[in-house]
Amino acid sequence: MKLANINVSNDNDTDDGGQRVSINNQHNVANIDNDNGWNSWNSIWDYNTGFAATRIFAKKTCIVHRLNRKVVPALQDLEKMSKERKVKDTLPTGLSPQSLHYKIEPEETKDLTQFGSPIENMCKGLRTYQAQEVQGQSFYFHSGSCFRINVLWLMGISLCGDVTAS
Repeated sequence: MKLANINVSNDNDTDDGGQRVSINNQHNVANIDNDNGWNSWNSIWDYNTGFAATRIFAKKTCIVHRLNRKVVPALQDLEKMSKERKVKDTLPTGLSPQSLHYKIEPEETKDLTQFGSPIENMCKGLRTYQAQEVQGQSFYFHSGSCFRINVLWLMGISLCGDVTAS
């Protein structure tokens, strides 16, 4: 089993905390941990099922959504880009991170098996909601709260909607 672990410390960026990316090439899964106190989160990107999930610790909630393969880097590219980021102090000149926006569905999802075992295991016992990608101007009319995750310098993901902490 080939496992790659990449640790990224954002000492100068108090908003994001430190991040660790673990890549399991055998199972085609990336695990991103963001350690930032009460704003900590964990995300799993399962390239086999095409789903991703983010566990938001402060809300004791999981949000599941489809991986947008046009925007999310391939697993091998994620590993390469993560290692490159490890030695960079700032965003590379000329590159801006990709952004994805998701609207959280209000109904809690009970059947986690449909998302594959990595996501099922991470979200088991937590309130879990699905989110749908929103593009264009309709996203900007959303009136609920948003939780934003930044994955290294590669991408920003906004998860918007009202969820209830358990």
